[in-house]
Amino acid sequence: MARANRASLDLVEVAPGADPPVCRIMDYGKFRYQQSKKLQDAKKTQTIIQVKEIRLRPKTEEHDLQVKIKHIKKFLEQQDKVKISMVFRGREITYTEIGRKIMEEIRDALSDVCTIDQQPRLEGRSMVMIVAPKKG
Repeated sequence: MARANRASLDLVEVAPGADPPVCRIMDYGKFRYQQSKKLQDAKKTQTIIQVKEIRLRPKTEEHDLQVKIKHIKKFLEQQDKVKISMVFRGREITYTEIGRKIMEEIRDALSDVCTIDQQPRLEGRSMVMIVAPKKG
């Protein structure tokens, strides 16, 4: 402590669990400032992946489907995951094969820009497929 006082620095305990405890003589204010700067830099470089959702119905027409595919491509370019939901209302639930066919059509249209995280599968009254942007 006397050496730290002479150098007008702080005596900081680095490893209190060690035997004997390890201490370092340093400027603690400067150390805390550098730590906060490192955290800020880490926050700047991290990427937050959002999951966007596109909802369809089995009776969605071809042109509307193409517009939805264009929206999905835009989301993938922004590095977001996309959850594609095919919603079946009422008696439409009996036409799950039509929904699966539309999902496969979407998957084929997006094959060059995405990877499939989750294949289309029925969850209650909706069929869900999750796609993610390709790496690289």
